[in-house]
Amino acid sequence: MKSTRILLAAAGLVLLGGLAYVAQRDGESSGVNMVNAAKDLVDSLKPEQKTQATFPFDSKERTNWNFIPLQDKDRKSTRKGLPLEDMTPEQKKLALALVQAGTSKMGGEAARTIMSLEAILKEQEKKGAMVRNPQWYFFTVFGTPSKTGKWGWRVEGHHLSLNFTMDGADVIASTPTFFGANPAEIKDGARKGLRILAKAEDLAKDLFASLDADQKKKAHQPKQFPEPGQKTLKPDLGEPVGVAAADMSVKQKDILSKLLESYTGRMPGDIAAEELKRVKDGGFEKIHFAFAGNPEKGQPHSYRVHGPLFVVEFLNTQADSAGNPANHIHSAWRRTSGDFGIK
Repeated sequence: MKSTRILLAAAGLVLLGGLAYVAQRDGESSGVNMVNAAKDLVDSLKPEQKTQATFPFDSKERTNWNFIPLQDKDRKSTRKGLPLEDMTPEQKKLALALVQAGTSKMGGEAARTIMSLEAILKEQEKKGAMVRNPQWYFFTVFGTPSKTGKWGWRVEGHHLSLNFTMDGADVIASTPTFFGANPAEIKDGARKGLRILAKAEDLAKDLFASLDADQKKKAHQPKQFPEPGQKTLKPDLGEPVGVAAADMSVKQKDILSKLLESYTGRMPGDIAAEELKRVKDGGFEKIHFAFAGNPEKGQPHSYRVHGPLFVVEFLNTQADSAGNPANHIHSAWRRTSGDFGIK
């Protein structure tokens, strides 16, 4: 019965997500949409909910970002913020409208699907050590949502962390941005074959496959890349490794561009344009692409796309909860400096 309720909750996220997309204000910048959506959510909260959901803008919690499950020995969440499970149906609509304000249509769908995958993990793991709950996604607002003054917001849970730093309706930073998926490909059931982060994986494999022998030698790394750094203010990268875009053919550069757009495509159009401008401003020719592991299906692999002003980090090195190898994705878009608006 309990697992049935979780599956129904996951289905409810899909329905609420559609409502959230309709609810987004058309014709406004994403920053204005975020101000309005965050204000609507905060205004809907009862005092005790507001205590959970809101922090001062300068709170250390604002940069305490994580994408793994956070719980104590009693299986109680230690993540800050107000979870969906503690909201009324109307508040859930407002919360998911805020997610949609911070994403594109595709990105919003991906975020809601990531939440719903917790129901699959619940079924696969049965009485596993970790709580798997599609309603365990937590909303936090830092400062006061307004068209003036600094504030920010976050939605976070297992395999999802979206972080926004605002100055009024201006988006100062939309990073770090993390999307993950377990399973990366749903292997059975009504959604069999669904891969919500497919382009981020397939285009990187296409790019690696397009490289000639000398380029592959430069691009291929002896060890898998490490996980994106949770809680960190900036990624720990070192010098760029791999093959530079300056040494790629026109076709290879086109694949690289499409790979980057598979990440920025999750963002609202104006934020995506700003991030792609940073890619250009840093110098497209200076971008490095590096790949580790085996590109064959079911084999562990990871890659990094490292430009002067941004980095993409991707890993598919773990089995999913059913034991299928290399079916568990972690992916992040970050700035090399400037996450959370902090230089």
